[in-house]
Parts: sequence; structure tokens; C-alpha cells
Amino acid sequence: MYARVLVTTMLPAMANHRSVALAPRLVPRWMIGAMLIALSSVTSRATQGQTASIVGIVSDSAGVPIAGAEVTVQGTAASVVSGDHGDFRITGLRAGPAIIRARRLGYRPDSISARAADVPEPPLALHLTRVAAQLAPVLVRSGRVEYRGRLAGYYERLDKRGGGYFITRSQIDRENPRTLSQLLQRAPGMTQFRGRGGLSGVRMRGRSCWPLVWLDGTQMPSGEFDLDGIPPTTLHGIELYLGSTTAPMRYTLGRDQSSCGTILLWSRGPDTDPITRRGATVSLESLVKSMQVFTADQVEVQAKLDASKHLAVEYPPALFAEHTPGRVIAEFVVDALGHVETETFGVVSSTDKLFTEAVRKALPDVQYTPARIDGRAVRQLVHQPFTFSPPGKPSTD
Repeated sequence: MYARVLVTTMLPAMANHRSVALAPRLVPRWMIGAMLIALSSVTSRATQGQTASIVGIVSDSAGVPIAGAEVTVQGTAASVVSGDHGDFRITGLRAGPAIIRARRLGYRPDSISARAADVPEPPLALHLTRVAAQLAPVLVRSGRVEYRGRLAGYYERLDKRGGGYFITRSQIDRENPRTLSQLLQRAPGMTQFRGRGGLSGVRMRGRSCWPLVWLDGTQMPSGEFDLDGIPPTTLHGIELYLGSTTAPMRYTLGRDQSSCGTILLWSRGPDTDPITRRGATVSLESLVKSMQVFTADQVEVQAKLDASKHLAVEYPPALFAEHTPGRVIAEFVVDALGHVETETFGVVSSTDKLFTEAVRKALPDVQYTPARIDGRAVRQLVHQPFTFSPPGKPSTD
């Protein structure tokens, strides 16, 4: 029961913290096991305390979240970038005190004392101050939006809010239900029903019969439909009609068939979730450092929107139908001719990716008056706010 092995020990108590190589020799298998256990113990002690983490949010002085900020831990190589909502999480730290630093182009850096812990602690709040005045916000308002595509009918009914009860995507994401039946039973007049074999369904207004279920305009098989077979996170919107005559005509099969109520489910897809694009494809910080692009505090005359040119930003239909306001602070370079360099587009802050996409689509046609230094037109890094305000809701700017 012997094995020929080459063993290197790292046991401090046996070798005064020096590695000792043992020449190939016959070693009993039990001894190999003992050495591996000892080595595992040493490794465990060496990595102990490396599982602590720090979470937080980066925002500006007004409390608006800042995306794309670099967050580091002083004295370590740990580094992350804040997410779309300014959030960040740094893991793999030793438990104990730490100095957290946040920085972003266009803002003064900020540092804060923190404590890395093995258990979750309240999020840190880092506030960055702009180094220059921000441009006046562009107000996006629209009296109406033309709804098109497979969701046109859903958006029109949601906009008018007549006849049915609506569960919007924002509500689904906010409540984050485990199952669809769990979400539906929270609506007025809805109760959960459990059938044979664990089949999940709902009943409307205390009726004992199952409602009609439609998915993207297609009727689901007659009989009890297993609602929990559809993950809530795949749905963009839900319409509930409790009566036999309240559902849209297209989804009414007859008084008897519709008497138990109607559920219309609308799924997410490419028309509801624009392809997520990466931020700027060039390094804005490198351009600024090399003096190829200037920041607002470096120029004598800042770039600004050409008021004589019409700026057309489309209000996202889904958010217009929900009467949802929003805000985007876009980041990009305006060249010496006043055109937006679209490959430099990025987002400092955004309340919804659909608002971000609307701004991105509009920028190629936007005209600015260029920044100037010593009378010469130069490229400038711009932070341009866009405020979306639906009808009936006053602008906050």
C-alpha cells in the first residue's frame, strides 16, 4: 500500500515557513491523505476572509443614479463599473474596513469609508459632483402616439384604461411573482384555483368555471389552462375582463363561452425589448486625456442645441400607454461641425432602456452649435438630459 510521489509541503510548523521538497520516495497512502488534509487546511486559512463584499449606489448631488462609474477598493485590484441604476457590488474582499472610491468622466471623484462584510450590509451611497454646468434638458412631450404592430390593440386599451383591469410590465417586474397565478390572484375579483394533478388556474368573481385565456391573440386550448406553465417574466402585459361583454369584441366567443371571464396575455419580444447595445465604442477618457476632445469646463463656449433645428424624439409607445414619465442623461461627443458622433454615445443615467433607445435613435439627426476655444470650433464631450413627460403629467424640470 505504497505510492511513489513527489511531495512539496507548505506546512509552516514543520518547515519554518519554507517550502521543503521531498525527493521521490515510497509514501504510505494514509500519509498522502494526511498531508492533503493539512494542505487543504492551510489553503482554507489563507483564503478565509476573502468572501466579504460591499454593495452601494453611485449618484449625483441631486440623487440621480450614475451608470458607468468606476468603483475601486483602495489598496486592492478590485474594480467594478456601476450598473444602469448606479448600483455596484464588489466581491472577493477581506472582511474589515476599506476605502471605496468612485470616479466618472465629467464628475469629481468621491471616496467613502466602508466595511467589507460576509453578511449583507446597508448599501453605500457615493455622490459625485459635476465639474461643469449641465445643458438645459430637452423636454419630450406628445399629444398622442400611433400604436403599430402586434401590441397596438393592447397599448390602445391600456392608454384609455376602459373596460378591463391591466397588469403592466413595470408592475410584473416590481412585484417579481414566483408564478402567474400568484400574480393574478392579487387583482380585484380574482381567486386562485387548484385542479387535479396540481394544475393551477384562477376564477373570476367567485365563479366555478374557468376563464378564456388568449396568448398574443391566439386562444389557448379550451378547458382548464395551466397558467403557471407561463413564467411571469416572459410577459409584457396582462388584461383581465371579468364580465361576458366587457372583453374586446375580437376576444369574445359568445355570451356562454365568455361568461366566466377573459384573460389576455401579451409576451415580451424584440418589439418590446430593444437589443441592448454596448456603450461608447471608443474610450472617451482617452480622447479627453489626449486633448482630442474637451469637457465643458475646458471650453470657452459650450456646445448647445441649435434651437433653429427641429428635434424629433419619439415617445416609446409602451411607456406612453402606461403614462410613464422618465429621464435620460446621455453622453456623447459633438464634433467641430455640430454633429453628434454616434459611436461615442453612452448613458450617464436612465429610468428605462426604452427611453434610452428613443434618444439613441434621434441623435443622428440632432444639430448642435459647436464648442469653441480661442474662436476655433472644437470637439466637446456633452451630457445632455432628456425629460419625457406624458399628457396630464407636469414636467419636473
